[in-house]
Amino acid sequence: MSRLVVGLIWLLHWLPLGALARVGSGFGWLLYWVVLPRRKIALTNLRLCFPELSEAERRALARRNFALIGRSMLERGLAWWAGPERLRATVRIDGLEHLQRLRAEGRPVLLLAPHFLGLDMAGTRLTLEGDFVSVYSPQKDKVFDHWLHHGRSRFNDQLLLSRHDGVRATVKAMKSGRPFYYLPDLDYGRKESIFVPFFGVPAATITGLPRLARLANAAVVPCVVRMLPGGGGYVLELGAPWADYPSDDVEADTLRMNAWLEGVIRTMPEQYYWVHRRFKTRPEGEPRIY
Repeated sequence: MSRLVVGLIWLLHWLPLGALARVGSGFGWLLYWVVLPRRKIALTNLRLCFPELSEAERRALARRNFALIGRSMLERGLAWWAGPERLRATVRIDGLEHLQRLRAEGRPVLLLAPHFLGLDMAGTRLTLEGDFVSVYSPQKDKVFDHWLHHGRSRFNDQLLLSRHDGVRATVKAMKSGRPFYYLPDLDYGRKESIFVPFFGVPAATITGLPRLARLANAAVVPCVVRMLPGGGGYVLELGAPWADYPSDDVEADTLRMNAWLEGVIRTMPEQYYWVHRRFKTRPEGEPRIY
């Protein structure tokens, strides 16, 4: 089955981007009605994070979210097979000068890349700009694993570490001149996490951003990807490095990351990865959410 799905994605990636976006949105609409457990997770997250919305508004937001999930899944074929020219035309980078300046200065760079739905497309586009380091989690399905790994490593000399490689390997890579494409905003369990608010809800959040920034003396550069309507493609926004980060307070630094992410999500709530059980790990004594 996975070979058939990959074959379909390969066929569709030849379509003009506008047509591919329409097919992907239709596929996402189908997922909304078929993949009931993920729909329930998304609606639960939206209820917790946007209590000011009505139930009808949250359901409409979830449907838009699934439409974009469908788009991102099918448009992933561009990350796997499209040539450099088409990728550059599909994903525009704003703020690349921040990254180029820091690299020219020899400063280690930590790219803070939250789980917006265009994440994989943005990551592949960035690899056209040089050598990076990121963490790769092998997939259970060997076919999808092959193509996901291929998409993240096909250009230049990318270093894909596993979570078992540890902090030392990541810091060493950053100090050698590889910016770290870092995704610290999911629930990774209780280990190395602290509870800080995310949309007002205590959320287990790893403290890796301030810890890695301190260990590597790295600049933290916010990295946000936006999916544009229809055939507009994507825009990857690289912001100015965060000032006064990290501080001497790990909890405050972790809270700053969550607060920043909340602000960005509110500008495009339909584009965040709401199908993840972000509040799975609960403080001691609190009931399960999902």
